[in-house]
Amino acid sequence: MTTIKALAGIVAIAGTMAAAAVAVRAGHEMPVYPSYYPQEIRIEAIAPAAAAEALAKTRIQAYVGDMPPPGPEAKSVRAVDTLGAFLVVRVNPASPAATDGVGRCAAAARVIGGLADGDKQFHRHPYPVTPFHADYFHHADLAEAANDRFRRAAGDAGALKVRAEGTLARRVLGAQPVATGDAWDAALEEITLDRLLGPHRLDLAGWSGPPWLKDGWFHAYLLLAGGIADAAVKGRVEAIIGRLKRDDHATPEERINLERDLVGLLTGNCRRGVAGYAVRRQYYTAEYSNGVENVAYDSIDGFNSAIFMRTVKLKDFPWNGWLTLGVDSAPTAAWNPIGGFTDDAGRLIWRALGDPAFFSEPYAAGWSMNRIGDVKRTPK
Repeated sequence: MTTIKALAGIVAIAGTMAAAAVAVRAGHEMPVYPSYYPQEIRIEAIAPAAAAEALAKTRIQAYVGDMPPPGPEAKSVRAVDTLGAFLVVRVNPASPAATDGVGRCAAAARVIGGLADGDKQFHRHPYPVTPFHADYFHHADLAEAANDRFRRAAGDAGALKVRAEGTLARRVLGAQPVATGDAWDAALEEITLDRLLGPHRLDLAGWSGPPWLKDGWFHAYLLLAGGIADAAVKGRVEAIIGRLKRDDHATPEERINLERDLVGLLTGNCRRGVAGYAVRRQYYTAEYSNGVENVAYDSIDGFNSAIFMRTVKLKDFPWNGWLTLGVDSAPTAAWNPIGGFTDDAGRLIWRALGDPAFFSEPYAAGWSMNRIGDVKRTPK
């Protein structure tokens, strides 16, 4: 058992492993949030299979990780949804069904149109920027146009040989036969947010990475740039990426047009495209006395975010008491500013102990102030 003392109280780390419709959440953020610091925050590794019982019995107040949905007896358990994964369609360039651009796009549309409906986690959305991204409003008309285009082109994908990579991909293929071996026309691949963004996170002293880490245009680039074969198109993509990262634009309208142009270039050849996205559901208990309230979370990182640690409030003891959070893996990181707080427990610890001037906005790619300051403007 290791304890860390701080102004907020004591953080106890237990290192032993114990046995829908999506709302757009961009913008309209207040720059300052209240903080309710318990006297002790305990972060405990709990196996996903045991998390539901721990929540139902209020042994933990929230679970930072993936777990099976709790049963109907857990009446006080609530859920929040964040972006969890993308499903990407790759068309085999050697397939006789995809000899040119028209064939590739037709094959991708048949795969996407043939995906099974009714999966509560999966949302068919053939556009890489989703309602969970703060820049979705910049792309909403293009996303709707992509949906219309694929609905018109969708047909029976049964004649295509489709490979499934990942549990979600196999599930949403439904009754379609899954291809094996080298003979395949298209592949459906599940790419989780952790896998997509992991190499780009910094996690040094609580700094999680550049602000565009949460932007839809950057996710589109990471997902689809590898499918570009044309050198000229690839050069235009890299030039736009450089401008977006440098804020090299004269007006906000120019920046929005750069983002839209970038996604248009990335989605134009149909060698690789987004079929949809899956939500990641995290749970907490709102039990009358031992639960929590005032639960804010990040659209990408969910409960493992600065905003959650700064807002979650115990019902019985708003500024006192014991908050216990479960994580789905045992701590392994170095837990220092040099090695980095790079695992789930480490990130939570630093978000409880660290006191940065700014932290990531929960539903956007910008920054929120951590505290109120007396700012006075100097008259011109």
